[in-house]
Amino acid sequence: MTEDQQQVNNDKDMNLVGHLSELRNRLIITAVFFIVFFIVGFIFVEDIYSFFRKDIDLELTVISPTEIIWIYFSMAGLVAIIGTIPVLSYEIWAFIKPGLTPYERKASLSYIPALFLLFIGGLVFGYIVFVKLIMPFLLSLNDGMFNVMFTVDRYFKFLLRVTLPFALLFELPLITMFLTTLGVITPDFLSKNRKYAYFILIVIGVLITPPDFVLQLVVAIPLIILYEISIYMSRIVYRKKLRKNEAFMQENNIS
Repeated sequence: MTEDQQQVNNDKDMNLVGHLSELRNRLIITAVFFIVFFIVGFIFVEDIYSFFRKDIDLELTVISPTEIIWIYFSMAGLVAIIGTIPVLSYEIWAFIKPGLTPYERKASLSYIPALFLLFIGGLVFGYIVFVKLIMPFLLSLNDGMFNVMFTVDRYFKFLLRVTLPFALLFELPLITMFLTTLGVITPDFLSKNRKYAYFILIVIGVLITPPDFVLQLVVAIPLIILYEISIYMSRIVYRKKLRKNEAFMQENNIS
């Protein structure tokens, strides 16, 4: 190996170590914010619990001390996840920023607030579906036959199982815009694979709702609409990207 080749390898190793070090630092920053938000959620857990509790006309039961601990950690964890999303998004953006063009940097940075708002919107939508549709349907099956009793553990696990998938799926339009900006996907790709996406979204709708066709349809339709919105937003981003590329090519030809 020549001296020049050895120098190149050393530079590559240094760059790799530098990137790993930067990634570690950004993960540490994210973890610190997660812990801070977790503590805040832990402090206000009674208020958060009361907020969720007021929308159901049921008494929630605790059958073991561990359930009390679980509800504290789950409520605080939910606050920590919501609060950390903008921080994590920014840290990821800052990490990949050196590899982006000025246009990609500006476009992708604007996604961070939208990412947070869409996540909240998904949680709210999932919560409304849970409180207004899923719970009334399940309780209607009782018809006075049973003495209904919900434990805190089972109720909130079921609630999170319904709401969190909606929160994640509401990010779909933004994720497609971001990937289109980076050139990873195109609107044509999304359109051609529409039937597979529909199938996956319907399966998700089936998994997070009770076995009732009407409820599954009510849940699946908004998810399919979200996918169509994703295609539309991807087309907008793709056209802007093409126009910028054409303008850049023309400027180079003129010069």
